[in-house]
Amino acid sequence: MSQERPPQKDSKRLVAVTLDENSIGRSSRDVDHERAVAIYDLLEENTFFPNDSDQGPFALHLSITGSRLMFDIRLPDGTPVIAHLLSLSPLRRIVKDYYTVCDSYYAAIRTATPDRIEALDMGRRGLHDEGSHILMERLKRKVTVDFDTARRLFTLICVLHWKG
Repeated sequence: MSQERPPQKDSKRLVAVTLDENSIGRSSRDVDHERAVAIYDLLEENTFFPNDSDQGPFALHLSITGSRLMFDIRLPDGTPVIAHLLSLSPLRRIVKDYYTVCDSYYAAIRTATPDRIEALDMGRRGLHDEGSHILMERLKRKVTVDFDTARRLFTLICVLHWKG
């Protein structure tokens, strides 16, 4: 799955995001929707740049290789900039907890009281924020991202990590 956006003046941003189709497990409509929204929002507004590059904007291809997340960062014409492997170990627990709460949230939307739905949504957002902070911390030596960009990337990591 990929989407592209015409290059903007600002070079410290993503203009294309693709996910490795072989890394994506079978997913529900809710997960597919989250993925599409995250990519759309990410392309609309983001701060993303490799720390050692003064070029840009960038195209990002995300995939899972073994137990690592691959950030394949290129220029929009396909010229390689950096490939960064990131261990998924620090994110495993948070991703698992996030999916557990998301499953409860989506089930609750259909039958639960508004208070229950709100409580689950707050828990879901809290886990999402925690995962985003971990991601920012793990990336900071190689890639600079702002918090909103990290949140959307965390969503995409969850989609790649999801195995249906």
